[in-house]
Amino acid sequence: MPEGETLEAFGRTQATIAIHLAIHALDRIVAELTPVYGADCPVAVVARATWPEERVITGTLETIEAMVADDPIDRTAIVFVGRGLAAEGFRESALYDAAYQRRFRGREGL
Repeated sequence: MPEGETLEAFGRTQATIAIHLAIHALDRIVAELTPVYGADCPVAVVARATWPEERVITGTLETIEAMVADDPIDRTAIVFVGRGLAAEGFRESALYDAAYQRRFRGREGL
């Protein structure tokens, strides 16, 4: 990564971050982000997203390594880290819902 662009630096923003093609470095991700986010910070490992064989393992920075070791993922995965993963009490987006009516779709005859 370019100088100054470190996991710790991104983590200090407290944003939910997506780390592509780094499942092989899960131990490093956990080690570098735990001091910044805390051990209880939610993590999701998404393997083969949108494929029929998609897999999602969710845990925390404290538990995710053991969880992935128990159910190995070795490639085509994204690691998400951030408090936003545990958000509750919001309405799901309807942006890609086929029934969602918006200005240029589904308003025939108006």
